[in-house]
Amino acid sequence: MTPIALALSLALHTSPSPKAAPPAKPATAAKPMSTTAPPDDLSTTTRAWHDQRIQRLQSEDGWLTLVGLFWLDEGEQTAGSAPDSKLDFPANTPAKLGVFTRTGKAVSFQPAPGVAITRDGKPFTGGPLKTDEQGSPDVLKLGSLNFHVIQRGEKLGVRVKDSQAPARQQFHGIDTYPASATWRVSARFEPATTPRTLQVPNVLGTTEEMKAPGTLVFTVDGKEHRLTPVVEEGSQQLFIIFADETNRDATYGAGRFLYADMPKDGQVVLDFNRAYNPPCAFTRFATCPLPPRGNRLALRVEAGEKRYGDH
Repeated sequence: MTPIALALSLALHTSPSPKAAPPAKPATAAKPMSTTAPPDDLSTTTRAWHDQRIQRLQSEDGWLTLVGLFWLDEGEQTAGSAPDSKLDFPANTPAKLGVFTRTGKAVSFQPAPGVAITRDGKPFTGGPLKTDEQGSPDVLKLGSLNFHVIQRGEKLGVRVKDSQAPARQQFHGIDTYPASATWRVSARFEPATTPRTLQVPNVLGTTEEMKAPGTLVFTVDGKEHRLTPVVEEGSQQLFIIFADETNRDATYGAGRFLYADMPKDGQVVLDFNRAYNPPCAFTRFATCPLPPRGNRLALRVEAGEKRYGDH
């Protein structure tokens, strides 16, 4: 069993289960729409939000296209579909794709002779590659494949996507709970008195410190619950990584994601109808964050997306 698969398996059995964060950068990367829709229009707005969510997921660069993730060692590593390749790319890749070279936190790539790779629509003949830690990474393309370098803490890896991936071609949608005003709750925002960071674990077995502006306090069936949101760099929304008791049998075992607008007059709307599956629910090659300590709710949040397939 791979380290990622093992981490997910452990999360499934310990969650009552994420750089993604990372940790994976959440993956998440595609932000939900605003959560300020009028309650009487909840079904319509929730359906519209979910339609957009599915459209992004099914896009040519969506998570359903992720087919590989290869962590780089120091020095040179061959890549391609040949059995002796250090980085074993998918079968539709040339046997000899090229050579990646890692020097500290710098990565370069040299295509093999005769392999026509492009970057930004122009021929790429070799050179250094910008990682996702440096903003938008350099994306190299070959036919239906594209790949780029990601950084997760001290780890550097090559993420591979294929617009013709079976997961994308065979996608059949995601079941959801019916939209309900019960799960569109108002939470009291308790701001942190001093700058605070939260240790967010991920499926790689590492953690990342993320900014935590405060705590969200809300009540369901007369019982008070708390969640700690984080704020991603450059984001204007709160990001909540949470688990609940439906993870055992109805929703993704490692937890779900939720975005919410920033506090207004000390209140935050938590619309759990927009709780959604992390990228790891669709591919073992994602690097998703997991619910941090304190974000495991002792109740069944029967709202939002349900478990996808056999995940």
